[in-house]
Amino acid sequence: MNKDRFSPISRLIRYALEEDLGPGDVTTDATIAPEIPGEAILIAREKLVLAGMAVFKQTFLEIDPTLTFVERYKDGEAIPAGSTVCRIRGRLAAILSGERTALNFLQRMSGIASLTRRYVEKTRETQAKILDTRKTAPGLRWFDKYAVRTGGGHNHRFGLFDGILIKDNHIAAAGSISKAVSLAKERSAHTLRVGVEVEDLSGAKEACEAGADIILLDNMTPEAMKEAVRLINGRALVEASGGINQDTVEEIAGTGVDFISVGALTHSPAAADLSLEISRARGVRR
Repeated sequence: MNKDRFSPISRLIRYALEEDLGPGDVTTDATIAPEIPGEAILIAREKLVLAGMAVFKQTFLEIDPTLTFVERYKDGEAIPAGSTVCRIRGRLAAILSGERTALNFLQRMSGIASLTRRYVEKTRETQAKILDTRKTAPGLRWFDKYAVRTGGGHNHRFGLFDGILIKDNHIAAAGSISKAVSLAKERSAHTLRVGVEVEDLSGAKEACEAGADIILLDNMTPEAMKEAVRLINGRALVEASGGINQDTVEEIAGTGVDFISVGALTHSPAAADLSLEISRARGVRR
C-alpha cells in the first residue's frame, strides 16, 4: 500500500490520530515517562485473515518513527487463534498512544478480509467472482476495498467516477432501460463499460438488446438468474446482487453468473479479535 505522506492513506491515518489524540494523550503523559522503552505483542484471539499491517505500522510511525516491528505474518495469510502476529519495540508512551487507532484499522480490515475469504471459499468451484460495493464506511473506502482484495475478493467500481451503473432511478429519469443505455454509450468515454441493474427477465432482455456490457440481476431468485444467464447467453457479463449471504451465495454462484456483489463485506463486517499487550516495560514515571 502507498504510504507516501501525501497519499490518501497517510491523510486518513493522520486524521484518525488527530481525532483520538487531540492535543495529547493525558493518561499516558501522566503515568509513563516519554523516554521509557518497552515491547508490545499483537495477538490474534481468533482465527482470521490478516489485512492492514502496513496501515497498522504506519499509524505508530506517525507518532514515533523510531519504533521497530518484528512481523510473523503478512497480509492475506490465515492466522490461527492465539498466534503472535507482530512485536513492537521502542518508546512505550508512543505505543500506548497509537494502540487504539492502529487496532481500529487492523481489526476492521482483517474482519473484512476474513469475511470475504469465507465467501470466496464457498464459490471456489464456480466461475463467479466475489465483488464488494460502494457500501463502505465513509472515509475508509481505500482501506475497505484493499481488505476485500486481501481476502481474495475483487473490487467493483471505486466510486461514481470510474464505472457506469444504471440503476432504477436513472432508468426512471431516462424513461426506459434502452434509453438510459443509449444515452450512457453516447455521452461517456468508450473505455467505460455500461452496467444496468434489472429486476426481472424482461429487464434483462431489454438491457441485453440495448447493448449493456454488464447486467446486474437485483434480488432475483436463483431460478430466474439461471434463466437470465441462458437468455443473455454470453452477450454481456452477468452480476448477481441483493441480499446475498453466506447461506445463499453457493447456490447463486451455481446459476452461472460471472460476479456476485455483496454489500455486507464492507457495510457490516465484524471486527476481527486482535489485541495488543505490553510484554516488557523498563520503568514507570517517577
